[in-house]
Formats: sequence, C-alpha cells, structure tokens
Amino acid sequence: MRVFVTGGSGQTGPAVVAELVAAGHSVTGLARSDAAAARLESLGATPHRGSLEDLDSLHSGATAADGVLHMAYGGDFSDLDDMMRRDRTAIETLGQPLAHSGRPFVITSGTLVMPAGRETTEKDEPDMAGIAAFRIAGERACLDFAARDVRASVVRLAPTVHGPEDHGFIPMLVATARKTGVSAYVGDGTNRWPAVHRLDAAVLFRLALEKAPAGSVLHGVAESGVTLKSIAETIARGLDLPTVSLTPAEAATHFVSPFMATAYGFDGPVSSAHTQELLGWSPTHPTLLDDLEHGDYLTRPAS
Repeated sequence: MRVFVTGGSGQTGPAVVAELVAAGHSVTGLARSDAAAARLESLGATPHRGSLEDLDSLHSGATAADGVLHMAYGGDFSDLDDMMRRDRTAIETLGQPLAHSGRPFVITSGTLVMPAGRETTEKDEPDMAGIAAFRIAGERACLDFAARDVRASVVRLAPTVHGPEDHGFIPMLVATARKTGVSAYVGDGTNRWPAVHRLDAAVLFRLALEKAPAGSVLHGVAESGVTLKSIAETIARGLDLPTVSLTPAEAATHFVSPFMATAYGFDGPVSSAHTQELLGWSPTHPTLLDDLEHGDYLTRPAS
C-alpha cells in the first residue's frame, strides 16, 4: 500500500513509519524542513515537502496514496480554537481525495477526550466539555468520511506514549522533579492515566490502516490506568527525591502550566478491549513503570 503520512518525523511518527516500511508498505511523509525530510529518508520513506498549513501539499499527497495516516498536530496551546480549526481543515483536505474510493484514512486523537472518573470504552461518547474537547472536531471530521465510502478510523492514543527519547508528559514530570527537588502528584494520587509503548502504538496504526472497518474508534492503550502516585514514586526513587502531594491550587504553579496541572490530576482510565479484539492487536512491550525504572527517562542528561 502507498501510504501518505503526516507527523512521520515527530515523536511517535518514526516508529510508525518504520513499522509500515517493515511490513512492505511504501511510505511518503509530509516534511516541512530539511531535517524532517532527512529523518524520513533515514527510515526508508519518501519526503513530500509541505506543511499542515499548505493545503495543496496535503491534497496532492493524499491523492497519490492508497491510504492516509494523519498524526501531525500543531499550533499554539494558548489558542485552542485555532488549533482545532487547523486540524479539522487538514483532515477535511486529506479526506476529500479519498471520497468514494474505499481507501483507508486514519487520524490521531487522544484518550483525554473521554469522560473522567470511570473506565471508558471505544463505545462511549467523548466529553464535549472535557480537558481535550478541542480534539473532538477532528475526530468527527474524519468519521464523517465513512459515509462517503472512505475507510475512516480514529486512533485515540494514551496521554503517555512512552519509549526511548520521549519528550512528552512524563519527561515534563521528571524535569519538574529535578527542578523543584520533589516528585509531586495531585491530591491522593489515585487518579489514573492510560499508557502505551511507542512500538505497540506503531503496530496499532499499521493494523488500523490495513483492516479497521469504516467508522472505527480505536483506543491505543496497553495499560488502562496507571496511578499518578505510582509514577511520582518511581521518579522519586530513581532521582532519590521525596514525594509530595499537592492541592490543585498548588499544582497550578508547581507544574509547567495550569493546563498541565489539570492534566496531571485527571482521572481517565480507558479500555482497549474492543480495539484488541477487533484488530488482533496485542501489546507486548514494557509497561510505563518498567520503562521509567529501566529506560532512559531518569538517566538522560537534564535539559
């Protein structure tokens, strides 16, 4: 299959591109810089110069492909409405050339769109007033193409997609612990975060492209809920620091931003049982706490 990929040179993207190439697919990746193009070429993909704002490049890339995988997401988090608009426009642009073709179209969202406080499934509706509600418009724009004979599906990734050289939520926790001298959690720390290893997520994206039915909502989750207290305690042991509990007000100034403080206090366990059964996906790589203890999170130089 000729696959057009956005976000192929980002954090999760290189693992996905490598997985697709290893499975025999021909990958063309959107590249907005020379560095991104070189990274894609090193993975065996062909660069396609452009950006999410260059709608002509998105349209031409999708037109030439047998399937499209959209992982890129950009913008300024201080303007969530603009980020939502940019993503929805990119998705609509990528999907239009696929209409009436039966070709696959897979986009990325996150499990933080789901309601808090209970384990949710792929069948539950996202929370329109939730912490990540700005991702829902993109989900709906993609799934709308299922009615236009596109094999459209959404992969909701866990908030932590862990693995070597991660630069997401968990490294932010580690950096904050190093800076402040304490490893913190919010409240009693029993709030839960789903997690998935990057290489398991890559397999899921490949399976979604190859065989997800039109209209599928998939959860990229290997562990349904890891408590933030257990994450903080693992970081504390590795850095030889104490753990502390913060009130929500204290967390708002302790962590990188008030948004991140809210995220670190979010209780969002998620099941992927339906996804695993539907696609035959079976995560096999280390757990988040194993990765924290034995990976590079606590050993790489502080930045």
